[in-house]
Amino acid sequence: MKKRGLIIAAVLGIIAIYFFTTYNSFVKKDEKVQQMWNEVQNTYQRRLDLTPNLVGVVKGISGFEQSTLVAIAEARQKAQQGSGGEMTAENYGRQAVLQDSLAAASNRVIAVIEKYPVLRGTEAYRGLQTQLEGNERRIKVARNDFNAAVAGYNSAVRGFPGKLVAGITGFKPREGFQAVAGADKNVAIKF
Repeated sequence: MKKRGLIIAAVLGIIAIYFFTTYNSFVKKDEKVQQMWNEVQNTYQRRLDLTPNLVGVVKGISGFEQSTLVAIAEARQKAQQGSGGEMTAENYGRQAVLQDSLAAASNRVIAVIEKYPVLRGTEAYRGLQTQLEGNERRIKVARNDFNAAVAGYNSAVRGFPGKLVAGITGFKPREGFQAVAGADKNVAIKF
């Protein structure tokens, strides 16, 4: 009888150890997802900070089309208002749409600038364009890192027997970034 009690206690101890280590693993993976989301937010903020510089350089050097500058200012304002918030699939999608519209507006400005050789040749513009291009790469990398963190978290939460611990402790699968419908088509830039 004593031997049976020891076996039951050992089994319960192993289950408890598994439960706590699995729980702690979920917490670490959840924190990694949050960290990667914060990095996405950081790169979005960098884009928001660079946009007024682009507009300022363009405005200062050329008699630039006012409607293009207004469009980029409006897109930036909407993107800025939509940043932050809870980590939900709806929030990811809303921010992605707002940030993508800002990127598209910035790209239209860059495309239109090709008509202004004096502007294109200025050191300020070239440096800013390089920063904007680099930031777009940073955003892509941050989104990829975020999706990788979400995939690792989801694998742990959805796999067996971790799914049992996740169900008991309230960890649920998360959604990462997905391509917006129509993202596979070329963007038309019209003058």
